[in-house]
Amino acid sequence: MIDPSRTVALVGRPNVGKSRLFNRLCGKRMSIVHDMPGVTRDLISTEVRDDYVLLDTGGIGMEIEMTSKKINKAAEEQVEFAIQAASVILFVVDVREGITNLDEIVAQKLRRYGKHVLLVTNKVDLEENEDLADEFIRLGLGEPFRVSAEHGRGISDLEEAIEQKLGPKPEDSVVEPIDRIRISLLGRPNVGKSSIGNRLLKSTRLIVSDVPGTTRDSVELDLDYQHKDGELLKFRLADTAGLRMKRKVDSPVEYFSSVRTQAAMERSDVVFLVIDALDGVTKQDQALAGEILDAGRALVIVVNKWDLIIERWEQDPIEGFKNLKHFLKSYEESLRKEMFFLPDPPVLFVSAMTGFEIESMLNAAAGMQATLDMKLPTGKLNSLIEDLFEARAPKIVGTKRFKVFYAVQTGSRPLRIRFFCNRVERLDPGYRRYLEKAIIHEFRLGGCPVRFDLVGKERRYEEGEGDLAPRHSDTLQNKARLKKMGPDAAKLDTKHPERRKKIVQQKAAHNKRGGKKR
Repeated sequence: MIDPSRTVALVGRPNVGKSRLFNRLCGKRMSIVHDMPGVTRDLISTEVRDDYVLLDTGGIGMEIEMTSKKINKAAEEQVEFAIQAASVILFVVDVREGITNLDEIVAQKLRRYGKHVLLVTNKVDLEENEDLADEFIRLGLGEPFRVSAEHGRGISDLEEAIEQKLGPKPEDSVVEPIDRIRISLLGRPNVGKSSIGNRLLKSTRLIVSDVPGTTRDSVELDLDYQHKDGELLKFRLADTAGLRMKRKVDSPVEYFSSVRTQAAMERSDVVFLVIDALDGVTKQDQALAGEILDAGRALVIVVNKWDLIIERWEQDPIEGFKNLKHFLKSYEESLRKEMFFLPDPPVLFVSAMTGFEIESMLNAAAGMQATLDMKLPTGKLNSLIEDLFEARAPKIVGTKRFKVFYAVQTGSRPLRIRFFCNRVERLDPGYRRYLEKAIIHEFRLGGCPVRFDLVGKERRYEEGEGDLAPRHSDTLQNKARLKKMGPDAAKLDTKHPERRKKIVQQKAAHNKRGGKKR
């Protein structure tokens, strides 16, 4: 863990290249980069070389036409937060546009805070552009650093200046890394993910707005929660951009947002799928749940905006339900039917607006974290499989049923079970779900996906032989028998004459019926 005093923040008006410079300094693509102003709306943070924390802020003075007034105000508040949290500030300007009124306002604000400020003139892509940076000296923030985040020019000098301003790293600043439970909020746009995140964090660290698609980047934050029994639970929370159906992703920014969201999901231990209580389960919710399942992540379904349901119930109770508790039970049953393919995940009803049952999310994640590393007793697992086959036999595929000879757990996160069976192709999807749900229920693995690795017996015949051989005429079959068995093949016709006569009659009757159909 890095000393909080060693924090560097990037500030500046929109579209001066802060996100590209952020990616250049941290050595990886974390902030979404696009020519459209105002792409970065949340505060993005990362650790650079285990030396300092780097913050990327939303642009100061975002245009109202581009984003709503609420987002504009919230982004400016985040810049204030970054300025207060950072010990070194990189004030980024565009050398090609010269000094603007916004630059002068920001410079005045930075001088007032009295922090270490490094003036960074970005987009100095060519040597002839370096003289343009002299104009910015009159901002009163010292000699500007002439850099090009796009091409990497001047970055090494800037990094040296950052290290000089931060000073030597304290000897006790390096602490053993804390093992945190990685959780993420996933869902459609405008279902309340950032509101839930802020309620959990008890801050306005994430931008909350009723405009769909407010969160563009995946924001990760550390969260400590004091459990009622006194245990301190440590989490790393990721608020992701709202995912839309692929055919509705209509801009490069949305595309890269969805890519970052996928990456955040795959890094998570537990994923909260947030659903709007008023909308219920939509096809997009089902698709997102399927993606979480395919990624092998543990899942908790969170039904947000439950306060609106309570409010409507108090005004006009729904007929057919005894009380609100009865309606809630029916709602959950209906939700589980729509999400029948999931591994029986916990369903939580919360309200980010009022804080109703918000902390139950962290309790559920902590409980699921322990479950993810569970070791299943091999004897009990095989006994369960045997009982399941006796209670419900699988369908006959071809001429035989699917059969498991032995089962053993081979991995965790997601939980993997290897089946040594007769034929892999005989396990149909319905019976697979039957086995999965029974194992989840027996070992209390609700919300944890289960993977089956099937190891089948080798085929006795290759394709074109044995049962897989194409059917031939009686003449060809007799020739094959004579070639294989020699003179003894003739005995087959005399050994059971009555039986062979009956078979011939059945074949003749079958061919006759087939002829009538034609």
